[in-house]
Amino acid sequence: MGETLLDVKGMACPLPVLRANRVLRGLPPGERLRVLATDRAAVADFQAYCRETGHALIAWSEEKGGVLSFLIRRREKDPE
Repeated sequence: MGETLLDVKGMACPLPVLRANRVLRGLPPGERLRVLATDRAAVADFQAYCRETGHALIAWSEEKGGVLSFLIRRREKDPE
């Protein structure tokens, strides 16, 4: 199982979530996506997005320089 990196630093809401959604749709089930963002609203946005879509927000943290890092695991199955 690998990890894909998506850098959306400098983008404002809702672009980080929209870009992550596009990437996640192309990943196989169970694959992980790490998103790097600087928009503070992304914390609540990714929490809500994962809750609503069934993807797992494994972890998030704030790194040096105000960069937010989100680790998301793609859901196992798409809804029927």
